[in-house]
Amino acid sequence: MTIPYEPQIFGTAINVHLVLEYLAFIVGFQYYLFLRKKVSDKISDQNRLSIILGAVIGAFLGSRIIGFLEMPFFSFSQETLVQLLNSKTIMGGLFGGLLGVEISKKIIGEKTSSGDLFTLPIIVGIFIGRIGCFLSGIKEFTYGKETTFFTGMDLGDGLLRHPTSLYELIFLLLLFFVILKMKNSNSFENGAIFKIFMLSYFGFRFFIEFLKPNTFFILDLSSIQWLCLVCWMYYIILFMKRKMNYAD
Repeated sequence: MTIPYEPQIFGTAINVHLVLEYLAFIVGFQYYLFLRKKVSDKISDQNRLSIILGAVIGAFLGSRIIGFLEMPFFSFSQETLVQLLNSKTIMGGLFGGLLGVEISKKIIGEKTSSGDLFTLPIIVGIFIGRIGCFLSGIKEFTYGKETTFFTGMDLGDGLLRHPTSLYELIFLLLLFFVILKMKNSNSFENGAIFKIFMLSYFGFRFFIEFLKPNTFFILDLSSIQWLCLVCWMYYIILFMKRKMNYAD
Protein backbone atom coordinates (compact mmCIF):
# COMPACT_ATOMS: atom_id res chain seq x y z
CA MET A 1 0.00 0.00 0.00
CA THR A 2 1.31 3.41 -0.96
CA ILE A 3 0.54 6.71 0.77
CA PRO A 4 -1.52 8.70 -0.11
CA TYR A 5 -3.86 5.69 -0.25
CA GLU A 6 -6.53 6.19 -2.92
CA PRO A 7 -8.45 2.97 -3.65
CA GLN A 8 -10.33 2.73 -6.91
CA ILE A 9 -13.94 1.55 -7.11
CA PHE A 10 -15.31 1.16 -10.63
CA GLY A 11 -12.55 3.44 -11.88
CA THR A 12 -13.32 6.21 -9.37
CA ALA A 13 -10.79 7.26 -6.72
CA ILE A 14 -12.23 7.12 -3.21
CA ASN A 15 -11.44 9.88 -0.72
CA VAL A 16 -10.48 7.64 2.21
CA HIS A 17 -10.12 10.56 4.60
CA LEU A 18 -13.67 11.78 3.89
CA VAL A 19 -15.09 8.28 4.28
CA LEU A 20 -13.34 7.76 7.61
CA GLU A 21 -14.37 11.24 8.74
CA TYR A 22 -18.05 10.33 8.31
CA LEU A 23 -17.40 6.94 9.88
CA ALA A 24 -15.83 8.67 12.89
CA PHE A 25 -19.04 10.62 13.52
CA ILE A 26 -21.26 7.55 13.10
CA VAL A 27 -19.18 5.22 15.29
CA GLY A 28 -18.52 7.89 17.92
CA PHE A 29 -22.22 8.74 18.26
CA GLN A 30 -23.28 5.08 18.37
CA TYR A 31 -20.66 4.45 21.06
CA TYR A 32 -22.04 7.40 23.04
CA LEU A 33 -25.59 5.96 22.82
CA PHE A 34 -24.25 2.57 23.95
CA LEU A 35 -22.49 4.08 26.97
CA ARG A 36 -25.51 6.18 27.93
CA LYS A 37 -27.71 3.07 28.13
CA LYS A 38 -25.32 1.59 30.70
CA VAL A 39 -25.43 4.51 33.15
CA SER A 40 -28.11 6.52 34.90
CA ASP A 41 -27.75 9.94 33.31
CA LYS A 42 -28.37 12.73 35.83
CA ILE A 43 -29.18 15.11 32.97
CA SER A 44 -32.69 14.97 31.50
CA ASP A 45 -33.21 13.95 27.87
CA GLN A 46 -34.32 17.47 26.92
CA ASN A 47 -31.33 19.13 28.56
CA ARG A 48 -28.94 16.53 27.13
CA LEU A 49 -30.32 17.26 23.65
CA SER A 50 -29.78 21.00 24.18
CA ILE A 51 -26.22 20.31 25.32
CA ILE A 52 -25.51 18.17 22.24
CA LEU A 53 -26.96 20.90 20.00
CA GLY A 54 -24.72 23.49 21.68
CA ALA A 55 -21.72 21.20 21.24
CA VAL A 56 -22.46 20.67 17.54
CA ILE A 57 -22.88 24.38 16.79
CA GLY A 58 -19.81 25.32 18.83
CA ALA A 59 -17.71 22.58 17.25
CA PHE A 60 -18.74 23.63 13.73
CA LEU A 61 -17.88 27.29 14.30
CA GLY A 62 -14.71 26.56 16.27
CA SER A 63 -13.33 24.12 13.71
CA ARG A 64 -13.86 26.62 10.87
CA ILE A 65 -12.46 29.64 12.75
CA ILE A 66 -9.28 27.86 13.86
CA GLY A 67 -9.02 26.22 10.44
CA PHE A 68 -9.01 29.70 8.90
CA LEU A 69 -6.39 30.94 11.38
CA GLU A 70 -4.10 28.14 10.22
CA MET A 71 -4.07 29.76 6.76
CA PRO A 72 -4.65 33.51 7.37
CA PHE A 73 -3.13 34.58 4.04
CA PHE A 74 -4.78 33.44 0.86
CA SER A 75 -5.50 34.78 -2.61
CA PHE A 76 -9.06 35.37 -3.80
CA SER A 77 -9.48 32.58 -6.31
CA GLN A 78 -12.13 29.90 -6.65
CA GLU A 79 -9.73 27.18 -5.53
CA THR A 80 -8.49 28.99 -2.42
CA LEU A 81 -11.99 30.10 -1.41
CA VAL A 82 -13.25 26.51 -1.60
CA GLN A 83 -10.24 25.40 0.41
CA LEU A 84 -10.97 28.10 2.99
CA LEU A 85 -14.62 27.04 3.34
CA ASN A 86 -13.54 23.41 3.74
CA SER A 87 -10.74 24.16 6.20
CA LYS A 88 -11.41 22.75 9.65
CA THR A 89 -9.51 21.34 12.60
CA ILE A 90 -10.47 18.98 15.39
CA MET A 91 -8.78 21.28 17.91
CA GLY A 92 -11.12 24.15 17.11
CA GLY A 93 -14.00 21.69 17.09
CA LEU A 94 -13.18 20.42 20.57
CA PHE A 95 -12.71 23.83 22.17
CA GLY A 96 -15.62 25.34 20.26
CA GLY A 97 -17.76 22.40 21.34
CA LEU A 98 -16.70 22.97 24.95
CA LEU A 99 -17.75 26.63 24.79
CA GLY A 100 -20.98 25.67 23.01
CA VAL A 101 -21.82 23.22 25.80
CA GLU A 102 -21.08 25.74 28.55
CA ILE A 103 -23.19 28.43 26.85
CA SER A 104 -26.12 26.04 26.30
CA LYS A 105 -25.93 24.90 29.95
CA LYS A 106 -26.04 28.53 31.08
CA ILE A 107 -29.13 29.12 28.94
CA ILE A 108 -31.06 26.06 30.20
CA GLY A 109 -29.78 26.36 33.78
CA GLU A 110 -28.07 22.95 33.85
CA LYS A 111 -25.30 22.75 36.44
CA THR A 112 -24.38 19.05 36.23
CA SER A 113 -21.08 18.27 34.49
CA SER A 114 -21.85 16.67 31.13
CA GLY A 115 -18.50 15.88 29.52
CA ASP A 116 -17.54 12.50 30.98
CA LEU A 117 -20.11 10.59 28.93
CA PHE A 118 -18.69 12.07 25.71
CA THR A 119 -15.00 11.47 26.48
CA LEU A 120 -14.45 7.91 25.20
CA PRO A 121 -16.65 8.40 22.08
CA ILE A 122 -14.67 11.55 21.25
CA ILE A 123 -11.37 9.66 21.52
CA VAL A 124 -12.73 6.89 19.27
CA GLY A 125 -13.96 9.45 16.73
CA ILE A 126 -10.64 11.30 16.64
CA PHE A 127 -8.79 7.97 16.30
CA ILE A 128 -10.82 6.93 13.24
CA GLY A 129 -10.41 10.36 11.68
CA ARG A 130 -6.65 10.31 12.24
CA ILE A 131 -6.40 7.01 10.36
CA GLY A 132 -7.80 8.92 7.38
CA CYS A 133 -5.26 11.71 7.90
CA PHE A 134 -2.42 9.18 7.99
CA LEU A 135 -3.59 7.41 4.83
CA SER A 136 -3.94 10.78 3.05
CA GLY A 137 -0.24 11.54 3.54
CA ILE A 138 0.82 14.95 2.30
CA LYS A 139 -2.67 15.65 0.93
CA GLU A 140 -3.73 16.54 4.48
CA PHE A 141 -1.82 19.14 6.48
CA THR A 142 -1.20 16.73 9.33
CA TYR A 143 2.17 15.45 8.14
CA GLY A 144 5.46 16.25 9.82
CA LYS A 145 8.76 17.85 8.97
CA GLU A 146 11.56 16.04 7.18
CA THR A 147 13.56 13.86 9.54
CA THR A 148 16.41 11.37 9.75
CA PHE A 149 14.79 9.73 12.78
CA PHE A 150 14.05 6.02 12.43
CA THR A 151 10.29 6.67 12.37
CA GLY A 152 10.59 8.76 9.19
CA MET A 153 8.17 7.73 6.42
CA ASP A 154 7.55 8.64 2.81
CA LEU A 155 4.09 10.20 2.94
CA GLY A 156 3.83 10.80 -0.77
CA ASP A 157 6.51 13.31 -1.77
CA GLY A 158 9.57 11.04 -1.67
CA LEU A 159 10.89 12.59 1.55
CA LEU A 160 11.20 10.97 4.96
CA ARG A 161 8.89 12.84 7.32
CA HIS A 162 7.63 12.51 10.86
CA PRO A 163 4.33 10.55 10.63
CA THR A 164 2.68 12.82 13.17
CA SER A 165 -0.76 11.28 12.54
CA LEU A 166 0.70 7.89 13.43
CA TYR A 167 2.23 9.36 16.61
CA GLU A 168 -1.21 10.70 17.50
CA LEU A 169 -2.87 7.34 16.87
CA ILE A 170 -0.51 5.71 19.37
CA PHE A 171 -1.13 8.49 21.89
CA LEU A 172 -4.93 8.22 21.48
CA LEU A 173 -4.82 4.45 21.92
CA LEU A 174 -2.91 4.82 25.20
CA LEU A 175 -5.15 7.67 26.34
CA PHE A 176 -8.27 5.60 25.63
CA PHE A 177 -7.20 2.79 27.94
CA VAL A 178 -6.02 5.20 30.64
CA ILE A 179 -9.36 7.05 30.55
CA LEU A 180 -11.25 3.73 30.48
CA LYS A 181 -9.42 2.55 33.60
CA MET A 182 -10.09 5.87 35.33
CA LYS A 183 -13.76 5.69 34.38
CA ASN A 184 -14.13 2.12 35.67
CA SER A 185 -12.48 3.00 38.97
CA ASN A 186 -15.36 5.36 39.87
CA SER A 187 -12.91 7.32 42.02
CA PHE A 188 -13.14 10.60 40.13
CA GLU A 189 -15.73 13.31 40.64
CA ASN A 190 -18.20 14.06 37.87
CA GLY A 191 -16.59 16.06 35.07
CA ALA A 192 -12.98 15.29 36.01
CA ILE A 193 -12.42 12.68 33.29
CA PHE A 194 -13.36 15.08 30.48
CA LYS A 195 -11.07 17.75 31.92
CA ILE A 196 -8.18 15.26 32.09
CA PHE A 197 -8.83 14.28 28.47
CA MET A 198 -8.84 17.89 27.26
CA LEU A 199 -5.69 18.83 29.16
CA SER A 200 -3.90 15.66 27.99
CA TYR A 201 -4.88 15.94 24.35
CA PHE A 202 -4.26 19.66 24.06
CA GLY A 203 -0.93 19.23 25.84
CA PHE A 204 0.07 16.51 23.38
CA ARG A 205 -0.98 18.61 20.39
CA PHE A 206 0.98 21.61 21.66
CA PHE A 207 4.25 19.67 21.53
CA ILE A 208 3.53 17.63 18.39
CA GLU A 209 3.02 20.89 16.46
CA PHE A 210 6.77 21.54 16.70
CA LEU A 211 7.26 18.51 14.42
CA LYS A 212 5.02 19.97 11.71
CA PRO A 213 6.12 22.37 8.94
CA ASN A 214 3.91 25.23 10.17
CA THR A 215 4.26 28.43 8.19
CA PHE A 216 2.31 31.04 10.12
CA PHE A 217 3.63 31.86 13.57
CA ILE A 218 2.92 34.43 16.27
CA LEU A 219 5.78 34.58 18.78
CA ASP A 220 7.06 31.31 17.29
CA LEU A 221 3.84 29.43 18.03
CA SER A 222 1.23 28.21 15.57
CA SER A 223 -2.48 29.02 15.86
CA ILE A 224 -3.09 25.48 17.15
CA GLN A 225 -0.47 25.96 19.87
CA TRP A 226 -2.06 29.24 20.92
CA LEU A 227 -5.39 27.45 21.14
CA CYS A 228 -3.77 24.79 23.34
CA LEU A 229 -2.51 27.51 25.68
CA VAL A 230 -5.98 29.12 25.75
CA CYS A 231 -7.51 25.76 26.65
CA TRP A 232 -5.03 25.24 29.48
CA MET A 233 -5.63 28.80 30.75
CA TYR A 234 -9.38 28.17 30.63
CA TYR A 235 -9.06 25.17 32.93
CA ILE A 236 -6.51 26.87 35.20
CA ILE A 237 -8.90 29.81 35.72
CA LEU A 238 -11.76 27.34 36.27
CA PHE A 239 -9.69 25.51 38.88
CA MET A 240 -8.70 28.74 40.64
CA LYS A 241 -12.32 29.94 40.79
CA ARG A 242 -13.41 26.62 42.21
CA LYS A 243 -10.63 26.69 44.81
CA MET A 244 -11.68 30.20 45.85
CA ASN A 245 -15.29 29.06 46.20
CA TYR A 246 -14.19 26.20 48.44
CA ALA A 247 -12.12 28.62 50.51
CA ASP A 248 -15.17 30.83 51.02
